[in-house]
Amino acid sequence: MNAPTLHNVQVISRNGKPEYAVVPYMDYLRLLEKAEDSEAIIPHEVVELVIEKEFNLLKAWRKHLGLTQKEVARRADITQSALSQMERTASNNRTATLEKLAKALGIETNQLVD
Repeated sequence: MNAPTLHNVQVISRNGKPEYAVVPYMDYLRLLEKAEDSEAIIPHEVVELVIEKEFNLLKAWRKHLGLTQKEVARRADITQSALSQMERTASNNRTATLEKLAKALGIETNQLVD
């Protein structure tokens, strides 16, 4: 994906100060796509929990969001014991399960995958 280059941007100023940047429409669409991709970024605090406490991503996200296992399990319509097991092991969970867990946590599914 190519980022727009400076020669493709028109800057509109008001009172001598830049106020708007006009970019070609295709560059705008690429920027939108890139912004959507960036929504899958994992916060630094979650990464720290994975590295420093050796949590898997599921547990790190839950802790970061301040949620209990019971609450996440209820939201995902799974048992607390199943969630506990998923947090303890590095098992490969089914896509449907990951989707339910991501929704329960309010994140994207790909944010739960290493």
